[in-house]
Amino acid sequence: MQPKENSILPGQRLRARGAASNDSGRFEGQARVGFDDGWDIAEEERLVQTEVRLERPRSAITYNRSPDLPFDRSINPYRGCEHGCIYCFARPTHAYLNLSPGLDFETKLIARPGIGAVLERELRAKAYKVATIAIGTNTDPYQPCEAEYGVMREVLGVLSAFRHPVAVTTKGTLIERDLDILGPLAEQGLVRVGVSVTTLDPVLARRMEPRAPAPARRLEVIRRLTTAGVPVRAMIAPVVPGLSDHELESIMEATRAAGAVAASFISIRLPLEVSGLFQDWLARHYPDRAAKVMARVRELHGGKDYDAQWGTRFRGEGVWADLMARRFALAVARLGLDRVQPPLRTDLFAPPGRAGNQLMLF
Repeated sequence: MQPKENSILPGQRLRARGAASNDSGRFEGQARVGFDDGWDIAEEERLVQTEVRLERPRSAITYNRSPDLPFDRSINPYRGCEHGCIYCFARPTHAYLNLSPGLDFETKLIARPGIGAVLERELRAKAYKVATIAIGTNTDPYQPCEAEYGVMREVLGVLSAFRHPVAVTTKGTLIERDLDILGPLAEQGLVRVGVSVTTLDPVLARRMEPRAPAPARRLEVIRRLTTAGVPVRAMIAPVVPGLSDHELESIMEATRAAGAVAASFISIRLPLEVSGLFQDWLARHYPDRAAKVMARVRELHGGKDYDAQWGTRFRGEGVWADLMARRFALAVARLGLDRVQPPLRTDLFAPPGRAGNQLMLF
């Protein structure tokens, strides 16, 4: 049997990666295992590198009908994410590409340049009804490859030209590059940003989110966005019982000091392949706490690793879920992070004239 293209070969090196395995996706008909054929590989070739492939997008906006989501549409500039967060609930989506939710998810990425033109066509449709578009709800639009491909900036340029409301979620520092677009959008009440801060512990962050910016750097992102007038929500997500749950209040205090005006939290979610990947990660990095962490996770979901039931999937149920909710409610009230934020404006939406190539500037 030939080795699978994306399998990990004996002796291959992983540097700053979340997953340590690369099992076949659940839709593949065969499971293949990499093997060493005896030929020597140069040391630099043993290091697993990030690859970016290009996709010609046929659509830009994805719609959902989930009753527990605050948005009904989103845009994904990239598939996969080099940040490599081991807990990422989006990992199973790579199986639809016949790629592994494991190492493939963080090393075999799909960029979607040209999505701006597709988005413009969709926004100009007569049947289109404006509502906030969410970006970063699946994979991070400001992951490292954005520096080269600029797909997110392409999308923001179109939304700015149409004066369309947008909500962005990210861990990435590259968002600072786009303050020239985000600042004016904020002045018009057309944007808000959620910055994910999972832990303040740089060691835990490095292990759990190996290629994402360090916690202190994310706090600086909040400061710079706030200084530019962009409203920021601190997203404590995910909260991991037994690893980061004790930091809930300290994270909220730090993000409030950095300028965040609101906060939210989500408990860890382990759908499909994510559960096995996360448990393997726990066994490698925190073997003394692995059993405790998983016991608490299962307590949240009625004895299962995960329950996708609407209404409870983000925070779970039971004693621990109630305790976290009470702690969060007390903290947001004390820090003034519970103030209701005004909705993003939709009344300014207006397709720009077609003359000229002003969108090409972005």
